[in-house]
Amino acid sequence: MSYLKFDKRLMVNLEESLTREVLRTNRKGAYHCTTIVDCNTRKYHGLLVMPVPELDNDNHVLLSSLDETVIQHKAEFNLGLHKYQGGSFSPNGHKYIREYTSDTVPRTLYRVGGVILSKEKVFSSFENRIMIKYTLEDAHSATTLRFRPFLAFRSVKNLTYENGTLNRSYEEIPNGIKTCMYPGYPELFMQFSKKATFVYQPDWYRGIEYPKEQERGYPYQEDLYVPGYFEVAIKKGESVYFCAGDEQVVTTRLKSLYEEEVNARTPRDNFFNSLKNSAQQFYYRPNETDAYLLAGYPWFKVRARDLFLSLPGSTLSIDDPVRFEKIMHTAIPALRRFMETGAEDAVIHEIGQPDVFLWAIWAIQQYASHVGVEKACEQYTDIVGEMIDYILDQKHPDMRVMDNGLLYAEGKDKAITWMNSTVNGKPVVARSGYIVEFNALWYNALCFYNELTNGPQNDKLAPLIMRINISFPEMFVNGYNYLFDSVSDSRVDWSVRPNMIFAVSLPYSPLSRMQRRAVLDYVTKELLIPKGLRSLSPKSEGYRPYYVGSQYDRDLAYHQGAAWPWLLGPYLEAYLRVFGKSGVSFAERMLISLEEEISLHCIGTISELFDGNPPFTSRGAISYAPSVSAILRVLALLKKYDVE
Repeated sequence: MSYLKFDKRLMVNLEESLTREVLRTNRKGAYHCTTIVDCNTRKYHGLLVMPVPELDNDNHVLLSSLDETVIQHKAEFNLGLHKYQGGSFSPNGHKYIREYTSDTVPRTLYRVGGVILSKEKVFSSFENRIMIKYTLEDAHSATTLRFRPFLAFRSVKNLTYENGTLNRSYEEIPNGIKTCMYPGYPELFMQFSKKATFVYQPDWYRGIEYPKEQERGYPYQEDLYVPGYFEVAIKKGESVYFCAGDEQVVTTRLKSLYEEEVNARTPRDNFFNSLKNSAQQFYYRPNETDAYLLAGYPWFKVRARDLFLSLPGSTLSIDDPVRFEKIMHTAIPALRRFMETGAEDAVIHEIGQPDVFLWAIWAIQQYASHVGVEKACEQYTDIVGEMIDYILDQKHPDMRVMDNGLLYAEGKDKAITWMNSTVNGKPVVARSGYIVEFNALWYNALCFYNELTNGPQNDKLAPLIMRINISFPEMFVNGYNYLFDSVSDSRVDWSVRPNMIFAVSLPYSPLSRMQRRAVLDYVTKELLIPKGLRSLSPKSEGYRPYYVGSQYDRDLAYHQGAAWPWLLGPYLEAYLRVFGKSGVSFAERMLISLEEEISLHCIGTISELFDGNPPFTSRGAISYAPSVSAILRVLALLKKYDVE
């Protein structure tokens, strides 16, 4: 029985199947993404989407889709599916689908009369190449497969339209062709594992629509270029392999290349393995020496805060400390460069955000918990000390240490926290002054550094830690037993927000046990939903639970009511810290809803956010590194309780 399986009833119901997406990536930032019925619903969707650094920093859709047609006795059955103007779908190939599974690789089973055809897709881990295996499971007559490639050659941020400037030429190569629509793009190589006849029949398919872009208020119609079609004869029991990429392959090796990729996959046969696969899809290695984590798909790049937030869950929680070390090895020079010169990194964006250093220390703390303090001390004591000294020496342009030991950050006119949505250049949530999670992280960082150095810093840090033990509760604990979100010289923010949970979840907390319990109770009552924590309580002014509408409307809701699954990680960690083993059953029940989610939106992964009110619809990036890694950390924590 497959863990991620969808039957004919769901597949033929487009209201159900078009909401479910599939994502496969490689380590170079390229990906394949579409719906489970292979109908693209976003401009970001495509069979082969990849960076083209010679042009810009965007990803680009080279091959949008590949329509398959089964031919028997001159009768043609088209398996493709596109949405066109007027709400019509054509050619309605989804009606032939019998089932879709996604355990090891995505697999679609079609039945056309007496023909049973399976299609399996895998994305190469280290090359920009999609490979598809077609197997004729059953047939009673001679069968031919026809393949019609839909080309885009455009940025994921744009759409393309019929024009006379494209290059229509192509060149035949072994078992396929290569072509390039516009200057500056790499050539696209399309090849088969056996002899394929290419029929040159250039045409534009006009008015293809992307309903997800229409929902978001963006242009949503485009024209795609089809240079012709391939035809391949196939026998019962035979498999034919297709590949598309930016390099030519030896076609006799296609089968072995495909099988090598499949054998390297961890089957998605349970919740943990699904998230493990998803976490590995964020790994990004643009060259041999550097390693990163992408923040999410399909539109995020490498972002410093998200990288350090996600790093422990995406590596340590799947028992891959070597990957953690490689990514930290890349990130540390970028951190040092900013501290020394103020220069932002070319790849790790927003490294100058004031809390990035605090999250980096937290990530190292998780490494120490996984491999032992002694090894962490050998690797990272210097950089942790440098970051703490950088902050103590008042060198950060947006943050300073006050006499009470707390951090004070300037965020009135620019977004400096993870709640970073802006409208007209101004933060929607202007968090400034003493910011609650900054100071919870700061206290935790100081205590961890003392642990890491085994005491030599006590003379320097002990008085500061003792001062924060007093000043943190005085500053943030209010008469209603929750924590102010921020306190500045001119304003106290009484909004009930989830950021207070870090004062409970972190290994070191300046709150008493009674205060931690009160904060946890308040967050549970006001912010917890089955999918995560709301970014604002429904009782607070400005609550906007639905992340829908135009960019402006969505920016207003982003941190004003939308719920974030990544926050469920620190919430459940806080719950387990407060209740211990007696909290395990509650944590396990909370994960049930997210396990259900991996079969409802992007298969096998967790999205960026959800609406704050029922039915808690999934929104934002379809696969988000902090969401996936936070839940992996919870699963790892629960496993420790099982051992106990």
